[in-house]
Amino acid sequence: MDSIKSNEDVSHVDVISAKDLLSSGHRYLDVRTVEEFNRGHIDKAINIPYMFLTEEGRVQNPNFLVQVSSVCQKEDHLIVGCNSGGRGRRACVDLLNAGYKDVRNLEGGYSGWVDNEFKGDNKAEAEQFKTACKFRP
Repeated sequence: MDSIKSNEDVSHVDVISAKDLLSSGHRYLDVRTVEEFNRGHIDKAINIPYMFLTEEGRVQNPNFLVQVSSVCQKEDHLIVGCNSGGRGRRACVDLLNAGYKDVRNLEGGYSGWVDNEFKGDNKAEAEQFKTACKFRP
């Protein structure tokens, strides 16, 4: 029987390596909220929020794994990203525990992607998002 996965079991990938992997067949799973995603994202990203922002604060998406399984196979090579890395890491743990085989967390998330000046679908909005994010150091 497989052991339960934790944060220590998550593989991480830097943005330079991620860009290469994405050009060679990996898929990008963006786990930010729809609002964050709409402000800017990596080309061809799949957006399935890991958490929702509510009046009570952030709450985990109870349908996250079901929604991922509707568009991704457990054998797919996935790079998971959020804004800075935290939600992505937690999403990776859940995906690994659900049986996904090749899941990697994007170090620095979308902010790291923008910091490296990689163009997403909307560079102007990405720059605005980068400077507006309260979670950035």
